[in-house]
Amino acid sequence: MAKTVVRYTSHHDVESAFARVTDWERHRVPLTTITTRPDGFTARTAIGPVGFDDPMDVTAWEPPRRVDLVKRGRVVRGRASITVEPHGTGSVVTWDEDVSVIGVPRLLDPVTRRLLGLMVSTVLRRLLA
Repeated sequence: MAKTVVRYTSHHDVESAFARVTDWERHRVPLTTITTRPDGFTARTAIGPVGFDDPMDVTAWEPPRRVDLVKRGRVVRGRASITVEPHGTGSVVTWDEDVSVIGVPRLLDPVTRRLLGLMVSTVLRRLLA
């Protein structure tokens, strides 16, 4: 599995930061659309008709401090935890994710980890700017 932990210091207070990082449809990732469900959301990554779904279930919901997710897709599996802590007048958001991509050898975990870290950093920066 490829594990990444990204911390982002934000000027948003805890409540606002949590609301932003759990607004799933605002998670902008190239070639991906987000559809919410009562128990989580699904990220669909595709080019035209070719793609895959990445369903994520919310397994813990503790606003405004923590949300845990389980990735149950046929391509991407794993878990993620997003926590928000006060920091001065703002907050620190920590996104801790551990994934495996089906069909990608463990030898390539460093590449997966790097790409995952870049994606998480980009999403946090856009959501919390």
